[in-house]
Amino acid sequence: MATQLERQDSKAVGSKVERARNRVVLSPAVDIFETTDDIVLTADMPGVDEKSVDITLEQDVLTVEGRMSEVVPEGYRLDFQEFHEGDYRRVFTLATDVDRDRIQAEVKNGVLRLLLPKAEPAKAKKIQVRGG
Repeated sequence: MATQLERQDSKAVGSKVERARNRVVLSPAVDIFETTDDIVLTADMPGVDEKSVDITLEQDVLTVEGRMSEVVPEGYRLDFQEFHEGDYRRVFTLATDVDRDRIQAEVKNGVLRLLLPKAEPAKAKKIQVRGG
């Protein structure tokens, strides 16, 4: 079965994209799984929690954004950094209709899990053939 999401660059979304923060934008690694009833997307977004993730679905364009903040324990200062802070952003075009009222999202340990239930017309249906 063909994948139901298509990657899209930020500039392809149109004039609605506006970056107010001058930060590095990272493209999180994403896995996409599909069942008969759902599309499941998991994105690795270290440093984000449920308060710093925005997910929008407008027409057939799914946008996932996350804001990572620098974490320096109290009483310490940063001397060396290999993991750079920035914002996460991925944009996909959905190839099937999604039941927008039943979408679920969860972030745990820096991994976003997004459940996109397919709308009834988008679900595959087996057609029985009778003999004549």
